[in-house]
This record gives sequence, structure tokens and C-alpha cells, in this order.
Amino acid sequence: MRDFVDGTAFNNEQGNRARKLFAAVVLAALDDAIADDKKYGNGPEQIARWARSRDGREVLSCAGIDPNERVVGGLMEFVGKGVRTSVALSREESERRNAAEQEARAA
Repeated sequence: MRDFVDGTAFNNEQGNRARKLFAAVVLAALDDAIADDKKYGNGPEQIARWARSRDGREVLSCAGIDPNERVVGGLMEFVGKGVRTSVALSREESERRNAAEQEARAA
């Protein structure tokens, strides 16, 4: 019984690591699309094309993201904002956005 539990825990941990790896690929694709948007102006179209492709759908699925049109729209919106993923995920950016939202509500 103990071997079964250890094996299940190991497999679960491996699955979590794989999901994180694929999530990193999604973040890299977003950064590439943002760079394309700044350089060529076609970033949202690039990420949409990738997300709708067979490879993109598979990467999104492996990252634990349901590859539907709502997700594609969200990815396009994120790229359109032009904020790099490392900046968007930082604590300072989160605090800045929250402060801006509170100011907007107060006004």
C-alpha cells in the first residue's frame, strides 16, 4: 500500500512539473507575440494563430488551459496591452494596477 501511495505522489508531482513547463511555453509565446506587436504590429493575430493551431491547442491543454475561443480572446487582449509577462506577473505591477483601480472607483 505504501508503494502505491509513494508512486501516486511521485506521478502527481511529475504531472505538476510538466504543467509548469508547458505554462512556461505559453508565457514565452505571449512574450514573442508582444515583441512581434511592438515590431510589426501583428502580435494579437500571431498569438491567435498559434493558439488555434494544433500545436498551440496541445500546449495550452498540457498547461491546464482549455483551448477555447474565450481563451484565445484573452490571450489576444493580453498581447494587445503590450505588458511583458514578467512585468505583469510581478508584485509591483499588481500593486500598481490595484491602486489605479481604486483611484478609478473613487473618482
